[in-house]
Amino acid sequence: MPHRLPLFPLGTVLFPGSAMPLHVFEDRYRSLIADLLDLPADEPRRFGVLCIEIGHEVGEMSAHQLCDVGCVAEMRTVRKHEDGRFDLLVEGVSRFRVEEYLDDGSPYLRAAITPMPDEVGADADAYAERAGRLFTVYRDRLQRHGIPIDSQDDFPAEPLPLSYALSAALLTDRHDKQELLESDHAAARLERAGELLRRENRLLSTLPLLPAGQFMQHDVNLN
Repeated sequence: MPHRLPLFPLGTVLFPGSAMPLHVFEDRYRSLIADLLDLPADEPRRFGVLCIEIGHEVGEMSAHQLCDVGCVAEMRTVRKHEDGRFDLLVEGVSRFRVEEYLDDGSPYLRAAITPMPDEVGADADAYAERAGRLFTVYRDRLQRHGIPIDSQDDFPAEPLPLSYALSAALLTDRHDKQELLESDHAAARLERAGELLRRENRLLSTLPLLPAGQFMQHDVNLN
């Protein structure tokens, strides 16, 4: 049966197991966070992060501008400012698919969603080993350009969490990221991550210098 979930559209993709800082200043999302904080202490404070497929979030967001697959985010830390803004740190929990947007008078988007299964898939270990080798080259080439990136030493070993960790670490656009999030299983995600890593490694090998600023992904996301 579909679950009901409040939604937080962003211009980026959240993956299960990854942390994301958020700065919440818009009134409707202040309301969302306030409603979650009013939940009983033993109830998880969760909302769905959906990537904006077309354009930016300005004014009313129509459903066709959002991707169908997103990631449930759980609030880990919350800091409220005196003016009502919030600083959050959230962690991706699991994937979901939007079944229907709800017209229930809420100031923020809500939807009926279905959790998506996480499967490993065939030959996942082989794809994981290949993607890991490509990521080592990728990280070394980025560092030569002065672009820091997460250490591979911190990545999980199992194919499923590794597939999400590699997807989150890749410095590529949101369309590639969304494709990785929507992959049928870990093996397919690792195979696609390997293809993207090969593409990026070729690019990095041909360019003597890259403007590092456009690749930084650790900034706070604004609503």
